[in-house]
Amino acid sequence: MATTLCLINQKGGCGKSSTCFHLAGAFAAGGMQVLLIDLDPQGSLSQGFLGSATVENLPPQETVAALFNEGGGFPDPSTILRPTPLSSITLCPANQHLALFNTPAPEHTGLSQYALREFLREVSGRFDMILVDCPPNPYRCNWVAMVGSDHVIIPVPPEDFGTQGLRAVHQAIEAARRLRPELRRLGHLVTRCDRRLLIHRHYEQRLRTLYRHLVLDTVIPEVSAFKVALAERRPVEFHDPQSVAAERTRRLADEILHRVQGSHARRRVA
Repeated sequence: MATTLCLINQKGGCGKSSTCFHLAGAFAAGGMQVLLIDLDPQGSLSQGFLGSATVENLPPQETVAALFNEGGGFPDPSTILRPTPLSSITLCPANQHLALFNTPAPEHTGLSQYALREFLREVSGRFDMILVDCPPNPYRCNWVAMVGSDHVIIPVPPEDFGTQGLRAVHQAIEAARRLRPELRRLGHLVTRCDRRLLIHRHYEQRLRTLYRHLVLDTVIPEVSAFKVALAERRPVEFHDPQSVAAERTRRLADEILHRVQGSHARRRVA
């Protein structure tokens, strides 16, 4: 069975979509079959691979919104799983149609809370790694992602606005564990970091002091190679594998795998 990771923060601009996009490339280059689930109605992750015109014109039954359409029955996976230009990366896209379902009070939405989990049970045997990109709010899409995932990664830019609201994120994770007891925080990921800036170094150290081992060792820098690769619709590992951006993303992929394996080992012992 695949490992499922969701990337969550209640603030926009933290690098959730970018991290999913480039991390998928690192896992794919390592020989893994990767599934990307876009649960953000903005569809940024989907547009990264398919372009905005294609994504915006997808009908709802060909997007992740089909999982929430309770009146239409459970969708055939072949209708919402789309190939990308990279054969080892598959995408479940999102667009504006998902916004209708991303409602407040998600814990009161009945069986639809399990929509993603049931879908992944059906398809996860085809994949090694599943990455779920979430919107910057505590509504239904975030909740469904956590209920369907094994681990949570919290991308955090090292600045005041980026670190605000982390307590609410942790509380949401604890609440989701009532339905998904196996859900674990894999760690906070420092993103968009420029260590030349004193304020960035200060906030990174503050995070590590507060959360210790729950901050990943790997730091994702703010470098142009990520943006250039995204503009070319290719993860940086495939667009510029010699860049610092690609090296750092490979390091992150390795650390994630190491932490996931450690988590599994601890569960077996328990």
